[in-house]
Amino acid sequence: MSQQSTTQQGELHDRLRLLRRGRRLEVFTVAWNSAEGVISIAFALLAGSIALIGFGIDSLIETSSGLVLLWRLQTRRDMESAERAEAIALRLVGISFVALATYLAFESISALIKHEPAGASLGGIVIAALSLIVMPILARAKRRVAAALDSRALHADSIQTDICMILSAILLLGLGLNAALGWWWADPVAGVAMVPLIAREGVHALRGERCEELPEMAGIG
Repeated sequence: MSQQSTTQQGELHDRLRLLRRGRRLEVFTVAWNSAEGVISIAFALLAGSIALIGFGIDSLIETSSGLVLLWRLQTRRDMESAERAEAIALRLVGISFVALATYLAFESISALIKHEPAGASLGGIVIAALSLIVMPILARAKRRVAAALDSRALHADSIQTDICMILSAILLLGLGLNAALGWWWADPVAGVAMVPLIAREGVHALRGERCEELPEMAGIG
């Protein structure tokens, strides 16, 4: 076997290893967001926290978006039909984000006007703190693999993970101020602060921007 052939096989092996790592990161993201969303909504209903319920629903929508990405990465046949189906799925995700942003803005502003306080949520604080720890690590891991593969798709997804981190920080601040200092308005203000980020996610999904990036990672096995 020639040295060139050996080198090519080595490069292919490295790429396949990186691709598998990229998919494992996506699987972890979906699993984390699923658990985070369900738990956050449960704690939100107990405390009456607008910011926490918005965070939880956002996590579940992110799960849907991640599942679309994973499904697309494993598609091998009838690429044209797969791309059409994905475009429809991403539009539904985008509509969900925009609807959530609208709901969150309405409920948060209503709570501020009516002076409706939320109860303290230790569970919500723990979830937000854990997310604030995990998301930066996950985003960095995605960016390292994206750089090694020269994959815009995975890099774009790392930006989504960064947005989750920012939402976690906003949530933690709102819940923390409410619990520690009794600032009832901190929760709905946190909800309002989340609106632009969630709306931005919706606009990007409606434009199908992730859809255009995915072919670069097709082949993950």
